[in-house]
Amino acid sequence: MTPKQELLTRAAEEYRALQAALQGLNEARMAEVWLGSWSVKDVVAHLSGWHREMIPLLERLARGEKPVPAGVSYEDVDAWNARFVAAARDRSAAELLLELDASHEAFMRAAAAVPEERFQPGRTAWRLVDGTSAHHYREHAEQIRAWRAARGY
Repeated sequence: MTPKQELLTRAAEEYRALQAALQGLNEARMAEVWLGSWSVKDVVAHLSGWHREMIPLLERLARGEKPVPAGVSYEDVDAWNARFVAAARDRSAAELLLELDASHEAFMRAAAAVPEERFQPGRTAWRLVDGTSAHHYREHAEQIRAWRAARGY
């Protein structure tokens, strides 16, 4: 299996584990604040936000361009996270879960379009895809599972 195939396979596996962690939560439980100032709905909006934000970077990589356009910075992660969560504040859990599925699928399509040679561990495409998918999904799935266990959900 190539490094790209490995990474995309791991992303798909971790996404299924994230979905399992979310399974069966109702609107009220998804809106319960427990991760600092965030609820599960906020975590889901955050994940979708990063998917949508990173898709154009992957598209640029696929064209052989630098991924981040001039004048754009992702250094203030907290500000980006706040923007993603605020934009989804009034949406239902069901809407956010549908958006998560759609954004994940679009992100994975964009990642699949990046040439194989760009997917070497430690290089930009690898870090961008892993950080936005497999690693990110695993991080939040673990948090959600721990929260559910502590609450008996």
